[in-house]
Amino acid sequence: MSGFKKNIHLQPKSLSTKTIRSGIWVAGLRILNRGLGFIRTIILARLLAPEDFGLLGVAILAISTLDVFSQTGFHHALIQRKKNVESYLNVAWTVSVIRGIILFIILLFFAPIIATFFNSPQATLVIRLIAITTLFSGCTNIGMVLFQKELDFSKKFFYEFSAAAVDLAVAISLAIALRSVWALVWGGLTAGLVRLVMSYVIHPYRPKIELDREKFSNLFGFGKWILGTSILVFLITQGDDLFVARMLGITSLGLYQMAYLIANLPATEITHVTSQVTFPAFSKIQDDLPRVSEAYLKVLKITALTAIPLAGCIFILAPEFVQICLGNKWRAIIPLIQILVFAGLLRSLAATSGTIFHGLGKPKIDTYCQIIRLFILIILIYPFTLQWGIYGTSVAVLISITISTFCFFYMTIKITKCKLKEIQKIIGLPLINTAIMVFIVSEVKSKVPLIGALQFVELLGLCLLINLIFIFIVERYLNFEVLKLIRDRIAIN
Repeated sequence: MSGFKKNIHLQPKSLSTKTIRSGIWVAGLRILNRGLGFIRTIILARLLAPEDFGLLGVAILAISTLDVFSQTGFHHALIQRKKNVESYLNVAWTVSVIRGIILFIILLFFAPIIATFFNSPQATLVIRLIAITTLFSGCTNIGMVLFQKELDFSKKFFYEFSAAAVDLAVAISLAIALRSVWALVWGGLTAGLVRLVMSYVIHPYRPKIELDREKFSNLFGFGKWILGTSILVFLITQGDDLFVARMLGITSLGLYQMAYLIANLPATEITHVTSQVTFPAFSKIQDDLPRVSEAYLKVLKITALTAIPLAGCIFILAPEFVQICLGNKWRAIIPLIQILVFAGLLRSLAATSGTIFHGLGKPKIDTYCQIIRLFILIILIYPFTLQWGIYGTSVAVLISITISTFCFFYMTIKITKCKLKEIQKIIGLPLINTAIMVFIVSEVKSKVPLIGALQFVELLGLCLLINLIFIFIVERYLNFEVLKLIRDRIAIN
């Protein structure tokens, strides 16, 4: 194991530089993955029906439910732990393998019951086949967690990209041939197998079976809070899917999930990048609160500058995107996207606080904030859905996220001692810019009676131009220091 041990006692400047470089790798991976995913979604949405996506959604919901309620939180515990990490790897991997086998057996035997619960008996075989991915995930090389702990994301880039590329090739090829849900199923299975194999190709660590009660207890002492948060986040982010599938049927589920996927780009893309990098980075400086506070404001600044304009762009161009890229059969999701995009934006901003709580060894704060969000959602989702269908579900989700976001920011300010005025400035300026962008693009759209693919690309270019002008203005006249931040951190010393 000594062959891959790394020195984690990084100097402030080297850690800062390493964090930014890791962020570039993760961002590059997400851009590439989402580019492939975007192509995959557009093509499959054209070839398949909302019902097909709904069937797969039922299977994924079943697996996600079991997965979340059996989380150990060991990966987070390994990243947050400062010393003797390698001695805990075998125990973490052993538990992961056992857990994967148990989940597979449960899904295999209870698939008919799950399918009946969702009034979709045709989902039984889909659930059983997708359940194989739990075996792949459970046996994945635990050494991969060290890449994230040491902010070494270059190898993980190729690991994730290989799976995404295979998924794209298999799913599209089979969709053309079969025109059914099985294209999605086999694409996901193949990608899972590739991830399993590549984890052992890329990382030299070779795990062994080890059961140690003391080590298990040490890991679970931190991991139990991750389990609690994971369950709450699942109930919040997937509970609406479960509710829609049960109450409104698989077609509504397919529509809702597609809208959620598009609307949550600010959260799923930006948050995925920042959380992977900032969690281990905050863990390394957890004893230096001034550095944590300074780093948090920088992370929030980058997140706000990207997430807020992206949300505005999705909001104003949702009708054209759906019509041009997905087709008429998906037109019902346009208002869903325009509601849920605000929820996705708030999630991305609140996620900057979540990494603070985990990195400082205070995951229970994240758990408490998620409890508040879940409580609000439980109160609102049934009457809103009963009254307005999936549109009411979307509004209930937005309200619950809005209230919990205030809790996240309150606790972050309390812990880091950041000034409220700084946070207001960081979020307020991009909001003003985005409001101007939405107004200008709306005016341009009103002058063009029919918008095609070329005009859509031109509108995207206009959104980008407006944001570049904004960055130039705030950098030069309002001392926002965005470009300076990037230059200082990327510079090679």
